[in-house]
Amino acid sequence: MRRVKRLGTATVPAGQGTLFDTWRYHAAFTDSPPSLKDAERDHCRHAVVEQVIADVKNSAFVHAPSGHFHANAAWLALAALAHNLTRAAGALAGTFHARATTATIRDHLINLINVPARLARSARRLTLHPPELWCWSTDFTQLFSTVHGLPAS
Repeated sequence: MRRVKRLGTATVPAGQGTLFDTWRYHAAFTDSPPSLKDAERDHCRHAVVEQVIADVKNSAFVHAPSGHFHANAAWLALAALAHNLTRAAGALAGTFHARATTATIRDHLINLINVPARLARSARRLTLHPPELWCWSTDFTQLFSTVHGLPAS
């Protein structure tokens, strides 16, 4: 039996009481040789890999399989490169985008078609002027200044 602390009680519908308010209980059955703790750690690690694979399949790797081995190999290489660069940009942007999916990072920070930002150059330095009421302006400004800033000495 595994006990997990309940993080939020807002998901419980109003008017329905719960038997265990603070903790959630999960039963686990295994016939594998490792202990339950080791099996659970392996399962959680496998779940992270599954999320990454689903994230890559929802982005550039949606074009595979094409029926040609070399085309599939090229799409896989491009999908891995795009995934890693997008995740790195999300980690540089802020804490929310560090844990977001690549689709969310693309929507908020990369596909800026409808954001009327202005890029100005003064004294050999680029300055970005995003709209004042844009909800992702702080994250995008942090990403922009990190990428275009001076290297750490």
